[in-house]
Amino acid sequence: MKIGLLSDTHSILKSGIKDFFKDCDQIWHAGDWGSIEVYDELKAICPIIKGVYGNIDGPTYHEAMPENQIFTIENVKVLMTHIGGYPGKYQPRVRKLIKTEKPQLYIAGHSHILKVIYDKKNELLHINPGAAGKSGFHKISTAIRFEINGGKIENLQIFEISKQSL
Repeated sequence: MKIGLLSDTHSILKSGIKDFFKDCDQIWHAGDWGSIEVYDELKAICPIIKGVYGNIDGPTYHEAMPENQIFTIENVKVLMTHIGGYPGKYQPRVRKLIKTEKPQLYIAGHSHILKVIYDKKNELLHINPGAAGKSGFHKISTAIRFEINGGKIENLQIFEISKQSL
């Protein structure tokens, strides 16, 4: 299963990311969409889109998407949210979800900083895809794609582009 992962698009989705995701089976968005057009553009690339709303997303997103997504794919339990922290610095609500749900993959956006960290204590992989849009302090816009094969998360690749190029 090939997964495209992005966050913090803030209304911008450019062709480089579209090309990067063209062979994905699913695309996941970890919040701060910014506009419904981003959803429509992603849907044109891939029919299966999973997402959560972010802190800039208004009531329309709150009605259409959850704050948290918890699902299993290829024997990997996934927890996705927008604001949640990272290993050693989880927000209390996320710490509780990790304890009760026991995901193998935890995804969060919000920080605009790409991070891939293995959390030994909770036995999970944390991925923050950084920010794909151009709003924010980051200098490089990023996205990630990876594969989930029979319980293994592998072949992770990073997309980077100067945010001035967007």
